[in-house]
Amino acid sequence: MFANILSRLWWMTLLRGVAWIVFGILVFRQPGISLVALTFTFGAFALVDGVANISTAIGGRKEHEHWWVLLLAGLCGIGVAALTFLSPGLTALALLFYIATWAVAVGLLEFVAAIRLRKEIEGEFWLALAGLGSIAFGLFLMARPGLGVLSVLLLIAGYAIALGVILVGLAFRVRGLAKRVAAVTKP
Repeated sequence: MFANILSRLWWMTLLRGVAWIVFGILVFRQPGISLVALTFTFGAFALVDGVANISTAIGGRKEHEHWWVLLLAGLCGIGVAALTFLSPGLTALALLFYIATWAVAVGLLEFVAAIRLRKEIEGEFWLALAGLGSIAFGLFLMARPGLGVLSVLLLIAGYAIALGVILVGLAFRVRGLAKRVAAVTKP
């Protein structure tokens, strides 16, 4: 079951959620952060998110045939992080489009995973909500790039915190599933 992968490694989803909340708080606390600092900070958090997704995917590859969805999401995160670290002098527009493209890609993959989960667990709504939020955020950034990075920083922080809270909710939801599955499977 795909739900087993998420429930057994629920703490990786929790780690992703906490990382996004911390990122959002850091951006809110220092809205005047320079573009280079934002670039490296975002790259670090995209890397953590990507590694967490890849770890979860690899940990569950033998249990479910659709483990590759999480692997792709993780590879997207690591790819965006690599682009970010290789080009720290990015323009504000390029950074906006990196973030927007990554948000849409991860959102689509999370939404696909939620559709697959609906047959296995209740509460897949949280993952679908995270996916739709990521897609909407990415499309908004693509449609309104002229807002400038400093004005979008607060939006990025709000998105990061909202995504983090949703992922924390999902982590505790699937953690509860792991306990129920363990109780049912005990001989």
